[in-house]
Amino acid sequence: CADRNLYGVQFHPEVDLSPDGTAMFKNFLYGICELSGSYSMGCRQDLAINMIREKVAEKKVLVLVSGGVDSSVCAALLHKAIGPERIIALHIDHGFMRHEESSGVVNALQAIGLPIKVLNGTEEFAQATTDVNGTMTAKLCETVSPEAKRKIIGDTFMRATQKVAEELGLKADNLYLAQGTLRPDLIESASAMVSSNAAVIKTHHNDTQLVRQLRDEGRILEPLCEYHKDEVRELGIALGLPEHLVWRQPFPGPGLAIRILCADEPYVTDDFDTVAQNLRSVCADCSPLPVSPILLPVRTVGVQGDGRSYAYLAALTLPSDPSGSWEGLLQLAKQIPGKVHQVNRVVFMLGAAVSDCPKAITPTRLTPEPIEQLRKADHVVNQVLAKYDLLRSLSQVPVTLFPVGFDVPGGRCVGIRAFITRDFMTGTPALPGKDIPLEALEEMRKGVLAIPGVVRVALDISPKPPATTEWE
Repeated sequence: CADRNLYGVQFHPEVDLSPDGTAMFKNFLYGICELSGSYSMGCRQDLAINMIREKVAEKKVLVLVSGGVDSSVCAALLHKAIGPERIIALHIDHGFMRHEESSGVVNALQAIGLPIKVLNGTEEFAQATTDVNGTMTAKLCETVSPEAKRKIIGDTFMRATQKVAEELGLKADNLYLAQGTLRPDLIESASAMVSSNAAVIKTHHNDTQLVRQLRDEGRILEPLCEYHKDEVRELGIALGLPEHLVWRQPFPGPGLAIRILCADEPYVTDDFDTVAQNLRSVCADCSPLPVSPILLPVRTVGVQGDGRSYAYLAALTLPSDPSGSWEGLLQLAKQIPGKVHQVNRVVFMLGAAVSDCPKAITPTRLTPEPIEQLRKADHVVNQVLAKYDLLRSLSQVPVTLFPVGFDVPGGRCVGIRAFITRDFMTGTPALPGKDIPLEALEEMRKGVLAIPGVVRVALDISPKPPATTEWE
């Protein structure tokens, strides 16, 4: 309030990027409030189990298991709370799963005594549409908008679930729908459960308008909605889930569908050349490295000013081996979005330097060829992560396919985001040579380039914020 000379400063001590944030909370809770710190994950588990039993009573629960850590822990928690007799675990294969993903999740849950039903919905999802603000979308296989893709997938999940419930003779008044929604999911999708005025960063497939309607009707059960990823993993271990499942790389519910940047035409605004020149000037002024920066004709999702941005992807290249330059490259990538506001994400293109900004793309939609390219690339990267024992130290390593071919007809690039975070709200890129061995990075590059149609490999070196973990 300027009239009264009252001002406030907002910051987030709860995220890992805030220096001494944990110490601030500790001083406040223990030093000022004189709390004892006796509350434990066991207490939270007991509370969650009691909540489930009280809310569900004698009804049945249909739990959606996507294959990721969150939904698997949710299913295990329900299993402990009410037993397998009243749980129907459902895994829907929408056609965007990772290599052998569906069989892996089935085996893991069956091992703890929870039977799981698998529905192959590949064709149903490809042809699906949905209503967005009164307008029907195109089919999913023809859609390029990131938000539309998420909403189609989320709503189709719900419709497919309803169909299965009807086939099994489950009645709505005797059934709850459970899913592994976490608190960051609700924050980023601006759910009223966590805030009345937050900006939407991205729509989560498990927090669509249809899900919110079911939630308002009291038909959604989300026992993990107050948890963050590190807490979910701790809970998973306590529930007896195998470590290989609990510590597997996080995978979004929509799967590979939101890791393929779809576009029919290049993203080239009227100020493209001006932005590209500004990018070159900023790099020259801010770094002694002989970088050759280029602006790419695609957009990615980011967070700038506490709101969602949908801006250019920038790439850095070097004329020589980057082995001794990674710290400088990461520092430059951190500075660029603050000085070139039309950019929200920066990658380093592994391989030969590039001097000219490409202005063409390979038209890309959710069709079999790009889906299979990304599935193979993701498998290559995860095999290398396992070989070098990086699955725990690297919090998340999304692999993305984007439609820039660098003058190769039909060519596309693969982006690898080796990311370190504990709270999954903020984070830093892994530093090659320290957080990820250079040999591992080279194995990833060679393995991915062996996939037909993939012409370059890029390492995402952006912090979060301004770049979100996922590109879409």
